Amino acid sequence: MNTIYYLVQNMLPVSIPLLLVALGGMFTERSGVINIGLEGTMLAGAFAGALFAYNIQGSGLPPYMVLLICMIVAAVAGAVFAQLLSFAAVTMKANQVIVGTAMNMMMPAMILLISKMFFNSDGITTNVRYFIREVPVLSNIPVIGDLFFKNTYLTVLIGFLILIISTLVLYKTKFGLRLRACGEHPHAADSVGINVSKMRYIGVTISGILGGIGGYFYSVGITDGNINGHNGVAGFGFLALAVMIFGQWQPIKIMFAALFFAFLRTLAYSIPLIPFLDNLNIPTDYYKMMPYVATIIVLALTSKNSRAPKAEGIPFDKAQR
Repeated sequence: MNTIYYLVQNMLPVSIPLLLVALGGMFTERSGVINIGLEGTMLAGAFAGALFAYNIQGSGLPPYMVLLICMIVAAVAGAVFAQLLSFAAVTMKANQVIVGTAMNMMMPAMILLISKMFFNSDGITTNVRYFIREVPVLSNIPVIGDLFFKNTYLTVLIGFLILIISTLVLYKTKFGLRLRACGEHPHAADSVGINVSKMRYIGVTISGILGGIGGYFYSVGITDGNINGHNGVAGFGFLALAVMIFGQWQPIKIMFAALFFAFLRTLAYSIPLIPFLDNLNIPTDYYKMMPYVATIIVLALTSKNSRAPKAEGIPFDKAQR
């Protein structure tokens, strides 16, 4: 049981960045815009959050307050960075895949440049520790308390709260209906007075917000609040794209996909704790490849039946109605 507790407790902080960034990609693509730039958006949020934490870490604020403030900063940074995609894809009707690729290539270079100029290093290193030994009261619940409310991070609770809000917004609000209409039948949406370009701008902005938060939560839950331009977010932005597709652009399915890939990654780093796998004497690098190999296999098996929004990646032109 101790091994199971360890795996779950370490899996959840890994799954939350994947979940949030995949939800962000879902909002973008539901509006009709392909967002390949999730990796760059994650980096923007992670770097902005870590930079702000670096500047306030000696202020005496409790770690949870630093986390919440930096989360807001990361969300703003992600939203601002995402406007590059909005302007290029929605206003200028540029190729969305190329724009996203350029965003992914630009952000690591910016982090390295800023870090070298102001810190003479490859990134930002902070000394704020966000780890929660146990949540009062909730940690006393049998089994559930040990799994979810001990040896965890506040990011886990925030992540699942955002999942609930995202599900309600997408399926239970007028805004969600309009957003989905813009990704499926933009000309029909335009015919009833919906501003398609505005909705797509909003969709990309939400993606930037969630991507920025996801990037900062990655730095909090996986790299102890630190981020640099070389390692970045270890391909989590691209993995989040796979999670989104595997989850069929639906929030709950995306959650299970994020948990699946996070479990594989956590398992890869926990081999010594599992005697059966440890005795196989397989090099750990092979286990660390599992999430990415699984990504290829899962997408190969499921992409044929996946149903993306019909109008994603197609620039909206009123004249074609």
